[in-house]
Amino acid sequence: MDFEKNNFLSFLYGLKSIIKYDQWLIILSHIDLKTIIVIASLIFLCGFLYWLAFVPLSWIKDIDQTGRGIKSNGKRAAINRLRKSRTIGVKELPPPYPNGWYGILESSNLSPGESTHVSCLGEQFAVFRTLKNEVFVVDAYCPHLGANLGIGGRVVGDNIECPFHHWRFRGTDGVCTNIPYSTCVPPATKIKKWISKEAHGYIFVWYSAEASELPWDIPESKEVENKTIVYQGRNEFHVRCHIQEIPENGADLAHFRAIHNDNIITGTSDQKHSIFSWLGYHQWQASWSPSEAKHISEIQMSHVFELFGKFKCFQMTIVGKQIGPAYVHLTLHSPTIGSFQIFQTVTPVEPLLQKVVHRFYGNPKITALMKFLIFGETVMFERDMNLWNHKMYRSNPLLVAEESPLKKFRKWYSQFYSDNSKSFQSANSQDW
Repeated sequence: MDFEKNNFLSFLYGLKSIIKYDQWLIILSHIDLKTIIVIASLIFLCGFLYWLAFVPLSWIKDIDQTGRGIKSNGKRAAINRLRKSRTIGVKELPPPYPNGWYGILESSNLSPGESTHVSCLGEQFAVFRTLKNEVFVVDAYCPHLGANLGIGGRVVGDNIECPFHHWRFRGTDGVCTNIPYSTCVPPATKIKKWISKEAHGYIFVWYSAEASELPWDIPESKEVENKTIVYQGRNEFHVRCHIQEIPENGADLAHFRAIHNDNIITGTSDQKHSIFSWLGYHQWQASWSPSEAKHISEIQMSHVFELFGKFKCFQMTIVGKQIGPAYVHLTLHSPTIGSFQIFQTVTPVEPLLQKVVHRFYGNPKITALMKFLIFGETVMFERDMNLWNHKMYRSNPLLVAEESPLKKFRKWYSQFYSDNSKSFQSANSQDW
């Protein structure tokens, strides 16, 4: 074969002087271009099928829906949000940090022996995991000279060691246990230890403006605990709104028809003019009510997709439990694909900036299908997000009789605000 007339083989032939081995050139010289394309296509197909069947999906959308992560300059973004807040009813806004459990970090982001820093709820947290897999949350800044324990802090037993002068603080109570260059630890030397719990792939912290308020339990999912359903993927968003407006959506029954009826293929905006609108539409029935447990409310929904507007398919029932102000557990069941679950956390990064994460769990046999379900839930959430990012909060909205669940929801949600809750104005000035 004439190597000079084959660019691909000429390139390989030129490499033989570097790798000192040319037996494989002889083999490749008998392979034509079509065979190479077929082999490459098979490798790509195998990789795609492996991803489809075994790799969890992670979908991240930034605050401006333009890419991954929050890319805008932090100070400039804060100024812009403050300017905007002056025109969207600051005086009407409830306190930005209701009392309750908050998922501040996903468990997978903290390995044994690691520490990290989390900023949210107007607080700075140092979160660390011991080699025995215990998680502790303490105030981030060392009371000595203010070093951040979560950045470079070393985990020693159940202590975190300050990276600046190696003072150690016990995770169980925040007490200083050692100052390496001193024979005496000053009495009452400690940092605040926060009540925390790990469940369903999240590390939660208990936040309350009332020191006397005791935390309620976070219900466990038996299916997740016994691994009949496993982690299938997640999505993550940053939303510009007050925290209450996100869970309030569940009691806003009229919005399902207005926003979520168009099929998911039509996208997140201008669905009516999409070329895929002819495929069909979703139909939703929903109801909201408080439950027997004071801090839990429940939404029940049924769903069916009408293909071409004629054929009913993909029937599904959904039970969503709102547990406190910022955590939702959704159980979804379809007669055709079985059951799966979604866990949602809403965490105030700032008074008008919420980080929302959904984690999906399902039967390992439907991993490929779960990616489509994650895509569908993501599209539906982004439709709401488009509204939240640009609306104002109304403390006394003009409602009609059919919207009574919204009134009931606001009365129920108000229990998470208390006399000592920070107002929006005080929390916003503190962030400066």
